[in-house]
Amino acid sequence: MTAPTTAPLTGLRVLDLATLFAGPMAATLLGDFGAEVVKIEHPRKPDPSRGHGPSKDGAGLWWKMLGRNKRTMTLDLSKPGGRATLLRLAATTDVIIENFRPGTLEKWDLGWPELSAVNPRLVLARVTGFGQFGPYAHRPGFGTLAEAMSGFAAITGEPDAPPTLPPFGLADSIAGLTTAYAVMTALAARDRTGEGQVVDLALIEPILAALGPQPLWYDQLGHVQPRTGNRSPNNAPRGVYRTADGTWVAVSTSAQSVAERVMRLVGRPELIDEPWFASGADRARHADVLDEAVGGWIAARTRTDVMAAFEKAEAAVAPVQDVRDVMADPQYQALNTITTVDDPELGPLRMQNVLFRLSATPGAIRWAGRPHGADTDEVLTELGLSPDDVTALRAEGAL
Repeated sequence: MTAPTTAPLTGLRVLDLATLFAGPMAATLLGDFGAEVVKIEHPRKPDPSRGHGPSKDGAGLWWKMLGRNKRTMTLDLSKPGGRATLLRLAATTDVIIENFRPGTLEKWDLGWPELSAVNPRLVLARVTGFGQFGPYAHRPGFGTLAEAMSGFAAITGEPDAPPTLPPFGLADSIAGLTTAYAVMTALAARDRTGEGQVVDLALIEPILAALGPQPLWYDQLGHVQPRTGNRSPNNAPRGVYRTADGTWVAVSTSAQSVAERVMRLVGRPELIDEPWFASGADRARHADVLDEAVGGWIAARTRTDVMAAFEKAEAAVAPVQDVRDVMADPQYQALNTITTVDDPELGPLRMQNVLFRLSATPGAIRWAGRPHGADTDEVLTELGLSPDDVTALRAEGAL
């Protein structure tokens, strides 16, 4: 698929120096909407995401998604030639995204003073576990630690079970989305001031924001949110329920009107007249009664019948789907959420499409993740380096 020339970020140049997930994901999101992204990896130590998860014919499948819409080149920033080449690239770049530990770029004389000197309009996004300063700044940081530190794990799981970590990169994904937003915010400021700036983003912060008002509750009321499994302290019935054919559905009653429709549907309209049914929090305190009514009704019916009945009653329900269901789901198909990308290495690949639809300037997946260093010579030639220059960099070990 070819991105239209009207893609909104056409003309924006991005260097992706980051590894693994949060920083590279931000660069992917920018590339999806037309930015020219160059992924820079160490010549002998590629981005570890290439080896995460299953692979096919030696090609990492996660990388095929994370590396899409990026050209790839190698550069050892610790070598003099690598440093000089990065400064030349920075001079013509709008955004650099990096996730080295604080002080690493500075060790190579590639900190903000050096980078901004060659390009005052540059935006430097620095994504780390704990931020650029503070007592934890120099610790190695990963999304798992953010999921633990933020309070997410403490409220996830059953009340009598251990805290639960997500089985995927939740904190990294939230941080990746936030980094893309932060970069666009800094670019908007540049449009007014003409000057770039540094984005300091810590993995431990965006996931804390996503958890909602927990700090406010604690500050004002001393309230510490407990683990409640699939139940919510704010409404009921709410949770997952097993159907007669052994599948599961999720039910939500965040709106009072929906809660009333559910109780009429399952044959328990008298519960609506209970004084405690009038608010979500009060209903949550009677979740046992409501779960028994809803769960018993659902358990006697197949998922198809449950879905049809809830839809007819205009009550909120969704099937609990695994990836097989997602790939066949008619709503996802209508939205083209899973799209096909032709890849020279593996042929047609199906993966998530760009994150949202723009009516006039849509994004697109132009290509899937490319091999390590595939575009090194092309990028350097465009930068003005001669074949002899490239040969010299290779001899130095900078490429």
